[in-house]
Amino acid sequence: MIKRILAVAALCLIGATAVVSAENQADNREAAMKKNGGAMGALAAIAKGEKDYDAEVVKTSLTSIKEVITVFPTYFPDGSEKDSDEASPKIWENKADFEAKAAKLAADADALLAQLPADKAAVGAAMGTLGKNCGGCHEAYRIKKS
Repeated sequence: MIKRILAVAALCLIGATAVVSAENQADNREAAMKKNGGAMGALAAIAKGEKDYDAEVVKTSLTSIKEVITVFPTYFPDGSEKDSDEASPKIWENKADFEAKAAKLAADADALLAQLPADKAAVGAAMGTLGKNCGGCHEAYRIKKS
């Protein structure tokens, strides 16, 4: 009898953990996008000439974008569709495309890291490449706030 109660309790805890994990994903998504926004902002400041070119800032920003977007698709597990964020239900309807878009951004960031943009103009071009990835995903899979 006690073993049965413990087994049921364990199953309830496992189920509750899965629900909590799915429910907390909106916070993870938002934090990830803020981090990417900060990295893009640092690159934009260089591209616009607001900040001097700094190879370390460029490398750190591209590394951050690559790392964030590599794990980003994991923040959309089944059961997290109802989170109160800007994620479109289309993500879960076409998960393979969503994941492919994230992988493309990661690959482009990785390629830019391999041949680091060396000046303001190159950072601007890099932002164009990254921005197309970001915009394409946002257009397809983000619900615009009113």
